[in-house]
Amino acid sequence: MNVLVINCGSSSLKYQLLDMSTEEVLAKGLAERIGIEGSVLVHEAPGQEKVKFEQPMKTHKEALNILMAALVDPSHGVIKSLNEISAVGHRTVHGGEAFSASVVVNDAVIKSLEECSELAPLHNPANLIGIRACQELLPTVPMVAVFDTAFHQTLPGEAYMYPLPYEMYTKYKIRKYGFHGTSHKFVSAEAAGLMGKKIENLKLISCHLGNGASLCAIKNGKSIETSMGLTPLAGLEMGTRCGDIDPAIVPFLVSKGYTVQEVDTMMNKQSGVLGVSGISSDFRDVEGAANGGNKRAQLALDIFHYRVRITIGAYVAAMDGVDGIIFTAGLGENSSTSRQAICDHLKFLGIKLDPVANSNRGKAMIISAEDSKTTVMVIPTNEELMIARDTLSLVK
Repeated sequence: MNVLVINCGSSSLKYQLLDMSTEEVLAKGLAERIGIEGSVLVHEAPGQEKVKFEQPMKTHKEALNILMAALVDPSHGVIKSLNEISAVGHRTVHGGEAFSASVVVNDAVIKSLEECSELAPLHNPANLIGIRACQELLPTVPMVAVFDTAFHQTLPGEAYMYPLPYEMYTKYKIRKYGFHGTSHKFVSAEAAGLMGKKIENLKLISCHLGNGASLCAIKNGKSIETSMGLTPLAGLEMGTRCGDIDPAIVPFLVSKGYTVQEVDTMMNKQSGVLGVSGISSDFRDVEGAANGGNKRAQLALDIFHYRVRITIGAYVAAMDGVDGIIFTAGLGENSSTSRQAICDHLKFLGIKLDPVANSNRGKAMIISAEDSKTTVMVIPTNEELMIARDTLSLVK
């Protein structure tokens, strides 16, 4: 059974086609600059050279037409007919309170997604465009929506409610939703396998560390706390996002002449390691500058490591203990120095890293020493595979 995974952004479209009998990736690709001059789609399949399509893509539907043609092309395609696509799984950012799990898409689901769009105005409309375009091109193929927020719908009230007037919740659904749920769900299941234990008996902390970053406390297989909130702006310092700050900073800056939109742009796109370092939003560039003696770059990293550590400490308290800590995503999987900097200040958990194991990059493995009281792991995330698995389970 072949499942096509679609991830639509406002001007981009990522995809993977997976054979779910083996969970093998048959093809993958990325279309960029949709609706903008210079549109391009890069398609690749294992054992073949990448194929680049540089042609106008005014809409996501046009990009989908190009990728569908690439999948069945005699020279670089991987299937003979689009009939070999059994289902399509769509990454959907925000499901609000309506969805606590992935769902097969119907008219009612689409209506609910439209209603959630005000909670994720940059993401949900693009996700809906992808769903509707696929419905037009593959009208008999079931569509499944897989939500970044769904995994966190198990948060207890004391974790997801903000101490605002209660009517802010009843009127506008202002609460913590959390994101990266698909990633946290995937790596926690993999961690249980790596530890040789049942996830129902484990207390895990998943650290999804990249340009966007969040932590998740997973107790007995369920998310009970996470660092992102109503939006993906909350929590840790990130590539360009500030994370948690004193909310009074917003009206203070407005009183200094900034517009609300300018402050929003500042917090989302000009802050984080970029804002502090003044160099880049890419942690690799910032690490390189810090190694060269740049003090602002080092400060940006110190803030990031510090916030990860204190969040881990809070989550240990939330779960009354921890069995394993997971590092995943771009920085978490590849930066041994960041993992070391974070774990060096977690000795109260009995953590001791194996220097040789920690030097590995992007490979699923335990990196803590045998006598470490808490297991520390690196597990590459695979959100596309998680989406495909959820899709398969719903349509099989």
